[in-house]
Amino acid sequence: MKNKPSVLIVGNFLSKYTGSRFVCEDLAERLLNAGWEVFTTSNKPDHTKRLFDMLKTVWTRRNQYNVATLDIFTGKSFYGAEVVAFVLRKLGKPYILTLRGGNLPNFAKKNPGRVFRLFKSAAAVTAPSRYLLEKMKCYRSDLVLIPNPLDISRYSFKIRSEPHPTLMWLRAYNKYYNAPMALFVAESLLVQYPRIRLMMAGPDKGDGSFQKTKLLAEKLRVSNSVEFAGIIPKAEVPTWLQKGDIFINTTNVDNTPISVMEAMACGLCVVSTNVGGIPYLLEDGQNALLIPPDDPEEMALAVRRILTEPGLSARLTENARRQVEQFDWSVVLPKWEGLLEDVIQNS
Repeated sequence: MKNKPSVLIVGNFLSKYTGSRFVCEDLAERLLNAGWEVFTTSNKPDHTKRLFDMLKTVWTRRNQYNVATLDIFTGKSFYGAEVVAFVLRKLGKPYILTLRGGNLPNFAKKNPGRVFRLFKSAAAVTAPSRYLLEKMKCYRSDLVLIPNPLDISRYSFKIRSEPHPTLMWLRAYNKYYNAPMALFVAESLLVQYPRIRLMMAGPDKGDGSFQKTKLLAEKLRVSNSVEFAGIIPKAEVPTWLQKGDIFINTTNVDNTPISVMEAMACGLCVVSTNVGGIPYLLEDGQNALLIPPDDPEEMALAVRRILTEPGLSARLTENARRQVEQFDWSVVLPKWEGLLEDVIQNS
């Protein structure tokens, strides 16, 4: 079916290199299956080459797409997005900005003029979480909430009514996600739970966090209780998560992390820091336990509650599954299609 308009999706199509699948990749696939003609850019791993590839595609495909979407991150990626948006404007192409990254509010405070101008230039601006919607609406009042989606059918659900001390950690290794904290949590629990297992997975972002984490495991003498699983392919994440009962999210900066949503969909009990967009996704005592950032003792106490407090784990898992079902593609894709069609019609 090719009776729908065409869209150019500008983002990071890098799962081949990073092991992490970006939302734009899934969106492109879903729109294509729904009958849209879809063009994408870019899959170049080098930042500079990726920007040039984006600009090249925007120009060479100019007669083939009706609307474009453009993912917005911070730092040099934001500046690159400004250049892409400039070319789209010169071509008279309407575009939708999609906010990515929990650090955008801090970046915007330091660069308010640039953010105002870019937001104003777009036909629409979407936010994937209530957190970013609230924090960024001062730069544009009509932000559109379109959540990061999941294919819920891929995640088999199991209530953790009698959880074991098996902890799962699934994020990228960089300073923002604070992987070493997970080891301190394991160390704190080891005496009471000598059979504790901590399984850690995710790509190495190259800032030394992975090496620091592995060395710390030896220093804390928890190496025998920790498994470093490397990068888990996206298709294998649901199965891998089912190896554990408790998901710990140690991050210091966050938005609406897909990994936490995946853990909720699988029925793991979630313990997370209460940073960024986390309190907009998780409610303490209802679908997760929330603790202050960089506080491994508080996280360890929360894990002990899950392991010992009658009825707590089952309540958390049942409520968490209900929460993430609203993020299924069957709910989210129609929102994207409606917005794209509105922008085309009004341009």
